[in-house]
Amino acid sequence: MAAEGAASPRLLIVFYSRGGSVETLATAIAEGAQGQGAEVRIRRARELVGPEIMDRVPGWRDTAARMNALYEAPTLADAEWADGLLIGAPTRFGTPSTELLAWLETLGPLWLSQKLLDKVGSVFTSTSSPHGGMEATLLGLYPTLAHLNLVIVPTGYGDPALFRAGTPYGAASASFGMERRPPSDDDLAVARYQGARVARVAQALRTPR
Repeated sequence: MAAEGAASPRLLIVFYSRGGSVETLATAIAEGAQGQGAEVRIRRARELVGPEIMDRVPGWRDTAARMNALYEAPTLADAEWADGLLIGAPTRFGTPSTELLAWLETLGPLWLSQKLLDKVGSVFTSTSSPHGGMEATLLGLYPTLAHLNLVIVPTGYGDPALFRAGTPYGAASASFGMERRPPSDDDLAVARYQGARVARVAQALRTPR
């Protein structure tokens, strides 16, 4: 919890999700952060293709409409507001989805003005298979966070659930292809731990700044 009299840490969770797994992890991360007294904004990156492409994937258009109604699109103002950023995207051939990367590329003005300096950064993902590139995706996001001047906070092994799920780099889940399994209880425990840890570190870094 935030120290008595101290301002609550402010965390921005930006994700892209097509089937809902990354969305579920994002909400669990928010729960963990809020349990530490953090103020949380959840935002969803938007599609970069039109309806004619989305309609080629069953359910994509309807799911996107549902999520876009629930979550605003992320803005520069959101990132400037936050003390920490948690970034989540599904794996696409071993790399983060383009929709999430496109939003990260809009942060240039904040990088140039040093407005992200010493804020916390952390990442999470979901894949179709257990060895479908989740660690490559998470590690692939960290160089961008470093360039943006963020202080990288991974999950490590600070919670017992990390010996059963997730990765030491960030929360993750596998949907097992057409089975479309949702994140497991252990996956969600890792995500909640990640949110709590980031909130604590953001609070610790916030006071000097």
